[in-house]
Amino acid sequence: MDSTEPDTPFAAVSAQTTRLGRIYQTYLDKVTPYKAYRWIATGALLVLFFLRIITAQGWYIVCYTLGIYLLNLFLAFLQPKFDPSLAQDESLEDGSTGEPTLPTKQDEEFRPFIRRLPEFKFWHAGTRAVAIAFFCSWWEIFNVPVFWPVLVIYFIILFSLTMRRQIQHMIKYRYVPFSIGKTRYNQRAGH
Repeated sequence: MDSTEPDTPFAAVSAQTTRLGRIYQTYLDKVTPYKAYRWIATGALLVLFFLRIITAQGWYIVCYTLGIYLLNLFLAFLQPKFDPSLAQDESLEDGSTGEPTLPTKQDEEFRPFIRRLPEFKFWHAGTRAVAIAFFCSWWEIFNVPVFWPVLVIYFIILFSLTMRRQIQHMIKYRYVPFSIGKTRYNQRAGH
C-alpha cells in the first residue's frame, strides 16, 4: 500500500477536511488586504438576504437571530481588548488603587487602542453568519411563525440600550475606537 493513501475511512475524511481547510485559508489570506471589497461583498450578501426575507415573507426569527449576533460582534469590535472597567473591578477586589488600562492624562504613556475583536475577525464572523442565515432561509424548518413587528421593536430597543451603554463607557474611559477625527502626522518624503 502507498504511504499517501489513508489506512482508515476516518483518516481519509480527516485528510480531505485538512485539504479543504487549507484551500479555504488560502482564499482568506488572499482577500485579507482588500478591506473595502470584503465589506462591499458582505453588504451585498446582506442585501440579498434581506431581499430573500422580504420576498418570501417569512424566516423573521432567522433575521432577528442574525441581527442579535451581528450586534454582539459589533459591540466586541467597539470594545478595547483590555477593558479599563474590568481592571478597576479587579483592583477593588484585590484592595489596590487600580489604575485604568487606557491613559486618562496627558503625561501617561501612550497606549494604542487594541480591539477585543479585530476587523478581519469581525468581517469573517459576520460574513459567515450572513451566509448561514441566507442558507437557513431556504429551509422551511427555520420558518417559525412569529409576529415580526414585536421582534423589530425589541431589536431597536436592545440596540439603543446597548449602544447607549457602550457610548457612555467610551466617554467615561476616554477612548475612541475609530481613527476618524484623530490627529494624523504627515511623514516626510525623505524618511
